[in-house]
Amino acid sequence: MTDTNKKTVKEFVQRWTGKGYEKGESQRFWIDLLQNILGVPDATEYIVFEEQVRLDHTSFIDGYIEATHVMIEQKSIGKDLRKGIKQSDGTFLTPFQQAKRYASELPYSKRPRWIVTCNFSEFLIYDMEKPNCEPEQIFLKDLPKEYYRLKFLVDTGSDNIRREMEISLKAGELVGKLYDMILKQYKNPDSPETLKSLNMLCVRLVFCLYAEDSGIFGSHKMFGRYLQRFQPIDVRKALIELFQVLDTRPVDRDPYMNDDLSAFPYVNGGLFADENIEIPRFTDEIVELLVNGASKVFNWADISPTIFGAVFESTLNPDTRRSGGMHYTVRQEVA
Repeated sequence: MTDTNKKTVKEFVQRWTGKGYEKGESQRFWIDLLQNILGVPDATEYIVFEEQVRLDHTSFIDGYIEATHVMIEQKSIGKDLRKGIKQSDGTFLTPFQQAKRYASELPYSKRPRWIVTCNFSEFLIYDMEKPNCEPEQIFLKDLPKEYYRLKFLVDTGSDNIRREMEISLKAGELVGKLYDMILKQYKNPDSPETLKSLNMLCVRLVFCLYAEDSGIFGSHKMFGRYLQRFQPIDVRKALIELFQVLDTRPVDRDPYMNDDLSAFPYVNGGLFADENIEIPRFTDEIVELLVNGASKVFNWADISPTIFGAVFESTLNPDTRRSGGMHYTVRQEVA
């Protein structure tokens, strides 16, 4: 950093030390930071303030930077960023939890990669690729030597993020094809019960595909190899048996079951709990897409869970998702 830049950052810190009223000074604070510290030519065009988001009532996102997918939840100086704050519905949410709730209601293209909570004197930075990890913490007073840690606010050239996006979109296309093909095999494809079953089936299939590539199952392409043992007409039964095994602790399993089944680990968390989901017969085309297109060729471990979670939900028809209650996660506990 040049002496001129150091001087600029120190002046920013002096300008904002001891100040910070959420409603009256948030916009000036962020425009000042983006424009004078991070070099954004016209910060008023770069960041959007008070964007509406619809929950059970109309709320407003304090700040959103579309170019870098950053959501900002701003609080007044002195507010504890890790402490729950009472919401209009009576619940208590931390600023981070509040921002996550807003994020869940945004279109896929606007889901944040980063969530920043701030009280003027402190920044907490959450990487949504690691949403359960501790946030990075930066203090206003330390910006002269640590301002570079805020570069992600303006870094629009990340090749890794672009690659993650491309892979996740391809995965979303695969899921969409599987969904459409399997839906046609149900006896009552328009019923709410069918849609709920299909959504849960898709979630389970995606988890298995991810688990076999990411090491959760312990063996690469283990799920695909298991399905390859069966004729398409028998895949339905094979999946039902596999889901039961994944939901059963090793100590409670049949000691004489097939070795290919017993090799799968127990998956805690309820994903494979018996909910009486309806599974139709699989055609040759469905098995081909699942085994060769989704399992053998595609590497699901390369997918960003954060990006793909949104792609997974947005790939399917919104009415279908509402009817079936679709929710995607790869975060299950494996015993």
